[in-house]
Amino acid sequence: MSPLGGRTMALHRQCCRSGIAAAAVTSKTVSAAQRRGLQDVAITRTGKPIIRVAGGRSSLGGHTATVFGATGFLGRYLVNKLARNGCTVIVPFREEMAKRHLKVCGDLGRVVFMEFDLRNTDSIEESVRHSEIVYNLIGRDYPTKNFDLEDVHVEGTERIAEAVAKYDVDRFVQVSSHSASKNSPSEFYRSKARGEEVARSIFPETTIVRPAPMFGHEDRLLHTLAGVTNLITSNHMRERFWPVHVIDVASALETMLQDDNTASETYELYGPKNYSMGEIADIVDKEIIKHRRHVNIPKRILKPVANLLNKALWWPTMSADQVEREFVDQTIDRKAKTFKDLQIEPAELQNLTYYYLQGYRSAAFYDLPPQTEREKREEKKYLHVIDDQ
Repeated sequence: MSPLGGRTMALHRQCCRSGIAAAAVTSKTVSAAQRRGLQDVAITRTGKPIIRVAGGRSSLGGHTATVFGATGFLGRYLVNKLARNGCTVIVPFREEMAKRHLKVCGDLGRVVFMEFDLRNTDSIEESVRHSEIVYNLIGRDYPTKNFDLEDVHVEGTERIAEAVAKYDVDRFVQVSSHSASKNSPSEFYRSKARGEEVARSIFPETTIVRPAPMFGHEDRLLHTLAGVTNLITSNHMRERFWPVHVIDVASALETMLQDDNTASETYELYGPKNYSMGEIADIVDKEIIKHRRHVNIPKRILKPVANLLNKALWWPTMSADQVEREFVDQTIDRKAKTFKDLQIEPAELQNLTYYYLQGYRSAAFYDLPPQTEREKREEKKYLHVIDDQ
């Protein structure tokens, strides 16, 4: 045999041994992956197997969730958190143009849109029948000619809860409101409390979530106070509450998907600090480096005017019940669970106003950073010296 032929046969034997070793390693890897995969299979309350994965936009497996009210303020953050972690999210919608921005929240096929009507039971049932968890985020601050607060918060909740019970969905999360009470002077808070009762009577395992007034990119708190128009008030901006970051609330709702111990519980989700509306307005003015005027009108005058405007105009305006809510401070049920029980540390409003309100600054101050407490003290000291000269 020639030296070249000997080297060829030796090389062939070495490649064969390498191939066998590689195949053995691959076999062990696949076997280990299969063993780990068996640990990812979870059995739901109704006995349905769920493949729980580490998560990721393109991950395969995971839960199927229906989010009613996904086109609203809180809904878009919840859909984004669920879809980017591999969940299949069903989004019932009414208006075609209101749901387009949710399509990019998840990978191809992860966000599924289904047209529905809150008075059409068949469309509601079709939206929940394949899901393991249903979130009801539907809410309305003011009545319209088609839906009053009772229609949305009570009768709508009743139809959704009945569909959840009919198809034996594992989990139902009812997002209510802070200060919900049947004895409240506000119709909004009364209807929210009745909605909680209806949900629990039909589906006892319902998780009740009561978020405080939320702030974020599309909120109606900071942006209303920073707007160019006069903010008409009726209580001299003395309403007190614990504002909460909308992303923290969305994170809490996402946690409830994975934790079955949250079933049948009530959660009060509020921020770490109590403010009055006037105190928040002062923070907003300092952040945008402008002063916004606020006109106070007595309730006996503003309430009937707001009621007439709400009925006469077709765009959102202040309703009579919104005026009434200015005189109701946020109340907290101390028996309910909080962010602490979900291992979440809520953000403080004053630490985030810069990021949400920078766009309201003029060009002269746009690039100035947010003031720290030390900078504020130094500024006061400096101004004090100037005044004495």
